[in-house]
Amino acid sequence: MKALLVFIDGFGLGSGDPAVNPCASDGLEVLRCAASGDTVRPAAEGGILIEADACLGVEGLPQSATGQTALFTGVNAPALLGRHLPGFPNAALRDVLAGRSVLKRLSDAGFSCRFLNAYRPLFFRLEEPMRWRLSATTVATLAAGVPFFGLDDLRERRCLYHDFTNETLIRRGIEAPRFSAEEAGAIAARALAEHDFLLYEYFLTDKAGHGRDGNAALLLMRSLDRLVLSLIRSLPPDEVLLLVASDHGNIEDLSVRTHTRNPVPVFAWGLGCGRIAERVRTIADVTPALLSHFIPGIGLPAPEEAAA
Repeated sequence: MKALLVFIDGFGLGSGDPAVNPCASDGLEVLRCAASGDTVRPAAEGGILIEADACLGVEGLPQSATGQTALFTGVNAPALLGRHLPGFPNAALRDVLAGRSVLKRLSDAGFSCRFLNAYRPLFFRLEEPMRWRLSATTVATLAAGVPFFGLDDLRERRCLYHDFTNETLIRRGIEAPRFSAEEAGAIAARALAEHDFLLYEYFLTDKAGHGRDGNAALLLMRSLDRLVLSLIRSLPPDEVLLLVASDHGNIEDLSVRTHTRNPVPVFAWGLGCGRIAERVRTIADVTPALLSHFIPGIGLPAPEEAAA
């Protein structure tokens, strides 16, 4: 039993108009989506699409620190703080991530887990306290006690950079192989063969949403779509659960430069995707559902049971 969670930052469900929503473009095969009002509906390639709430009952625009903490732990982080927090987690959120992240809990239960993203040399030169002040995924990895991938691992095709094509590294003058989306998908699939759970983070979508460049956003979504399609076709569906989830909306509405209050998609393919569809209604339901995929009964009650 294995699972891969692809976290896509700033990817919501907006209108069906591709002029403002590149995620609604006909050029997308598996990630093409728009809000429909249907909580659960079929997705391409035999998958399931869930419209998940990212606001979590708190006023204001959802933000990265609280949204990612909720996504990776199952804790309603905005309610905990009483607000949505942008940027990196603060001390209270770091405490939540340190004790309750999906990486930490699965690692403690004896499962082999890794954060699939490669880090540049600068990260490894940072003192330990500074590392704990970085992204939610970094904090979760530190707390789980699993090693980080570096650029040597990337060159050996054991992991992926946050830009899975490596174009941003190459433009910096850093020696790195140029990957197609299909090659990146194959690398992730091979990595999962050696582990039980992998988490991969992609945040260029959030940057594209803030930049409001329609052509750039569409090209980015097409590349990301090819990556996910490659993963679907590379992973054995009777052995692996593939999830694609986000923390808040952004790229789906290029008419504004900010995040949105739109629901976010949670896509599921493969083993156990039906159970994911039964359990997930908000971004805070993703980690409990994932934990239950590995350890039946460990997650929180299903939404219907919780509401009873």
